[in-house]
Amino acid sequence: EVHHAKEEGIIFDLLTNPTKILVDDNGFVKGIECIRMELGEPDESGRRRPQAVKGSEFVIDVDTVIMALGTSPNPLISSTTKGLEVNKYKCIVASEEDGKTSKEGVYAGGDAVTGAATVILAMGAGKAAAKGIDEYLASK
Repeated sequence: EVHHAKEEGIIFDLLTNPTKILVDDNGFVKGIECIRMELGEPDESGRRRPQAVKGSEFVIDVDTVIMALGTSPNPLISSTTKGLEVNKYKCIVASEEDGKTSKEGVYAGGDAVTGAATVILAMGAGKAAAKGIDEYLASK
């Protein structure tokens, strides 16, 4: 997955801990405040726990924050959208090629389709769905 992430342009900033999401006067995200971490001395189990490096705070300018903390798809859309086909695991059935679902004009990808998987697979599904949506809208 790391190899694919790098191919997608992901930058790995290791031993970095986000501490605050920064917003502008209108409430829109403008950055993430972070602090550098270092590995402390090994504890009784041999594990070296990350510790904040004082004075190492910095800001990464961003306009979007995606908090990817879950391990299973949210069933809200699949359980409330009539005509949307789901599989036995309650995941949305969608074309791998373009994210098209059984309901006209509805496209899906990522964990909602595959169940818990990698970010890279979700990003790829998002790109495929975006292409499918663009083609769908162009045909209208």
